Amino acid sequence: MYAVVALFNLELEQRIKMIWKGLESNEISYYAREVGDRVPHITLANYKDIPVMSFIHKMGTFYKGKEKGRVDFQTIGSFINTKTLFYSPTITEELLDLHFDHHRNFASFIDDEESVYLPGKWVPHCTLANRLSEEKLKDAYNYCKDE
Repeated sequence: MYAVVALFNLELEQRIKMIWKGLESNEISYYAREVGDRVPHITLANYKDIPVMSFIHKMGTFYKGKEKGRVDFQTIGSFINTKTLFYSPTITEELLDLHFDHHRNFASFIDDEESVYLPGKWVPHCTLANRLSEEKLKDAYNYCKDE
């Protein structure tokens, strides 16, 4: 499994990591610890199996010179079926264009027509916690709302 993710500047990355640590120290979620070296991000696309070197070459060409964008989190959301809590960025034309342009330029690599990251299915988000019980989901929401 492969993913293309948008990373944040150091300030926002550190802020979200502090929220992950707070969720852990309050025994609400251990999301940040589940995968080594996890960094906050927004997933733009995912792939099951791709010709890696060809994909990397195309990534270098496509993303070379791309301007950094602004991300503004104003919403806390939840994927109900997976009990995942996340911050959702304000949907801007710039964010939608980045996502759409990626999928248009990498259409030949799409190998999962059911992917939730495809245009029309995508809910941009930065995961804060996942696989929570109902009680922990409420606790996580209250903690993240206040942070």
